[in-house]
Amino acid sequence: MNGSVAGGGVSEEVIRLTRGPSGLGFNIVGGTDQQVDSNDSSIYVSRIKKDGPAHLDGRLQEGDKILAINGRDLKNLRHMDAVELFKNAGYDVSLKIQHRLQPENGPAGHRGGGDSGGLPLAAILVPGLALAAAAVWILLRYRHRMM
Repeated sequence: MNGSVAGGGVSEEVIRLTRGPSGLGFNIVGGTDQQVDSNDSSIYVSRIKKDGPAHLDGRLQEGDKILAINGRDLKNLRHMDAVELFKNAGYDVSLKIQHRLQPENGPAGHRGGGDSGGLPLAAILVPGLALAAAAVWILLRYRHRMM
């Protein structure tokens, strides 16, 4: 099932990570008691820790849904129960992940490392600020001459 595409703009992948000195290198959110969205008690990757196993592997992304760990389904778990599963998962860990696919016209959420296909924010803001500064300078110069 590695890399298969499921319905609804998502793909599933099995990722195997080896635990490092400080864990697997990511944080999770979610669970039945800490739902990310109403009616969604899934477990999600909230943060990838720099230089941790998940970051060095490069496939796991912030916002990915974790469906299972070592074959154990993560449905209907409290947050702390999910955390305990991760802590006790052993040295070599298998994660079944659901990635949200990025649409061609924009980003799908917290997806790092890829090209969004759009303009960087600076490409829009910098010229706009330059035009605004030029307009203020012209206005002030014109006003000074009128006085």
